[in-house]
Parts: sequence; structure tokens; C-alpha cells
Amino acid sequence: MNEISAMPSNIALWLSGREELSDIKFLTEFPPVRKAVPLRKVTVAVGIRKIEIEDAFEQSDEENVLSENEYCRQAVITLRFSIHVPYSMGGGKCHETFADIIDCLTFDSGLNVTSSGCEEISADRQTEALVLCAYADVRANLCPAQSGDIEFPSFLDKTLLCGSHIRNEDIHLSESQQLFLAQPFVSGSYYGTGASSRSISVGFTPKAVIILAGDLPFSADDGAYDKVYSAVAVTGAGSMGAEITGGGFTIKNGSAYAFSGAYPALNESGIAYNYLALR
Repeated sequence: MNEISAMPSNIALWLSGREELSDIKFLTEFPPVRKAVPLRKVTVAVGIRKIEIEDAFEQSDEENVLSENEYCRQAVITLRFSIHVPYSMGGGKCHETFADIIDCLTFDSGLNVTSSGCEEISADRQTEALVLCAYADVRANLCPAQSGDIEFPSFLDKTLLCGSHIRNEDIHLSESQQLFLAQPFVSGSYYGTGASSRSISVGFTPKAVIILAGDLPFSADDGAYDKVYSAVAVTGAGSMGAEITGGGFTIKNGSAYAFSGAYPALNESGIAYNYLALR
């Protein structure tokens, strides 16, 4: 028997142990139990009317717990109570019994009762009893399990489904890792404008960039300096005139950046440059 189907019997057993409810007989409807005829004692059958389950991510506020959102499944379980009261006790006893049950479940159990209600009282001539059908909505996280006087253990593996596991990149690929496998690099081109400094956007911050001028050598002597038409940059470092920045890279151009007899020529007017950006 799984935890949800066992819930009515667990609740009936727990309610039977409450001193303030000692004059009530609690049972479940599975299997049905024959009631006394005529009924001499208040009898309550506990069952489940419906269950609604949805996926959710919740933030943990507990100390020493990962601050990441954790995956769980939230359930709203509608409990059904069939309250049978002898004719001699009157209809008021039906409502009094239901109120006492809800008070115990709300304030003394670990169940999160969010709403409750009842229908009109009817008569069961077979057992000579008044019958009140009532309900209580209980909200619970199926993973991790809620703790309380009534055990309602998880039927899902918290370690498997919590957000910290899903985001563990040692066993799962992150979105960026999946994108890297699908498209490990981006190639592109730009035409030089002659500006001394320029930023090129590639849509992400690359790990490395290679820049080459089309149909030109890596460098050429212009008499006074060597003009360098190529460059390589990696995270935190780069050859003369190239640097990785957020979302792309920057390039330098002109003798103002000369060093040791050479200067970067990475944005010469009218020249087509090609680049390869690695994720």
C-alpha cells in the first residue's frame, strides 16, 4: 500500500487516539465496516475525495540547507468525512463532531489544512442515524516529506529531484554546456573602420578568440613598424591589440599602441577581418 492510499487509515488511527475524541468511533471505507443498527455511537468514516498534484520549486529558509530552489511536488488532498450520529443526539452533534475533528487536524497534527466545509445533513433510516458529509483540503509537499504527528512520508527521492541535484554539473549538463556541445564556436567577420579602438559583440563571453585579416599575412613591414593583422586572446590575456570582454572582444588599431617595433592593425579601414570565438 502506498503512502497516499494509506493516509485515511493513518488519520483514522491518529484521531482514535485523541482523548477529546474518545467518544467517537473512527473507521475507513476501505474495506467497509458494518455499522451498528440502530447506531448508538458517533461513527466517522475517513476517505479521500480527490487528489491534485503539481510540480513546484520552493525556496528553503532553513539554516544549513542549500539556498537554491528545490524541486518538489505539491499536492492538495481532499479528505472526506462521513459523520454518522444517532437520531437522539440531534443534527447539532454532526457539526460539533466535524468542528472537533478539524480543530485536532489543524492545530495538533502535522497536516496543513487549508480549507474545510460540509454539506447538508441527511437521514439514514437503515441505521437510524443523521449523516453529515464533510471535507478538508490538505496541502502537502510530497518531496521532501512534511514532518508531523501524522507520518506522511515522501514517495519521491528528494536527492534525485531537488534542484541541487539537477544543477550538479558533474552529473548533468548545464544549459551553457549543452549549448557548447551543439555550437562550440561562432565565426564571423567585420570590416575595419579605422577607429583606434572597437568592440565586437558575439552574443556571449568567449573563452578564446582568433582574429585574422582576409588575404593578408599575419604581419607586414610598413617601413617604420611591423603592422600586425592577426591576434589571439583568451580569458584574462591576449596578444597585442586583442582582449576578451563581456559579450565579445575589443580590438586596437594604430601606432598609438606600438610596442617593440610593431603595432596592431586590427581595424584598418576597408579591410575585411574574420574571427573565431570559442564558447
